[in-house]
Amino acid sequence: MAIGIFDSGLGGLTVLDAVAKQLPDVPLYYYADSAHAPYGVRTMDDIHNLTRDAVHAMWDAGCDLVILACNTASAAALRRMQEAGVPKGKRVLGVFVPMIEALTERQWGDNSPPREVQVKHVALFATPATVASRAFQRELAFRAIGVDVEAQACGGVVDAIEEGDMILAEALVRSHVEALKRKMPMPQAAILGCTHYPLVAQVFQDALGADVRVFSQGDLVAASLADYLSRHPGMIGSSKAAFVTTGDPKRVSDRATQFLRRKIEFVQA
Repeated sequence: MAIGIFDSGLGGLTVLDAVAKQLPDVPLYYYADSAHAPYGVRTMDDIHNLTRDAVHAMWDAGCDLVILACNTASAAALRRMQEAGVPKGKRVLGVFVPMIEALTERQWGDNSPPREVQVKHVALFATPATVASRAFQRELAFRAIGVDVEAQACGGVVDAIEEGDMILAEALVRSHVEALKRKMPMPQAAILGCTHYPLVAQVFQDALGADVRVFSQGDLVAASLADYLSRHPGMIGSSKAAFVTTGDPKRVSDRATQFLRRKIEFVQA
């Protein structure tokens, strides 16, 4: 039995690692669409179509519940997929919900009108496609009012991380934080709106300063998933645990092993 975790590349491994620690007895089926990564520079229609095809492949593999551990896919595809209709007994969830729960300090099941929250100035770091979608702002508006969100498109960061060039990735992060601060000099909180970014979370924190609370997704998504499964135990499907990729399995395996510092072996999707 397995829970499906989807990402355009390897960033979702940060979510998988956190979920594995939170739910050690639940096998995880990870699907990396590495052949088409990165998603962040693609059109919304292209991202939707690629995500839809991958999720259907994961459902066919036996994953009744699939998490889009990719903010770009969540922003561009999740709502359209849900509106188009999800097959009976299947679910697809995004990664914005746990982040907004934490930021606004209210549960997603709380459907009362939006209200003022403590945090007023929020920096959002994400891929160009996620920023362009304004999906985070839209979902936040359902829960909170009076929150100023300044978004910074972090071009190049995902590519550098996928290539294993952490020196370049760290330099790009510092540059993007400087650009954000020119628009919002004193953010109270920062959202790392890409599952690759936890790998350089400390660089974001150092560049932003100790007074800025940085929200990273792995542990938040894992805790939210554990709560969801406690309420929907039937959503654990019948797939075997596996790591699959549309890219070169050897190259992706090598990168994944570097990411998680343990042996990871991908097979061809």
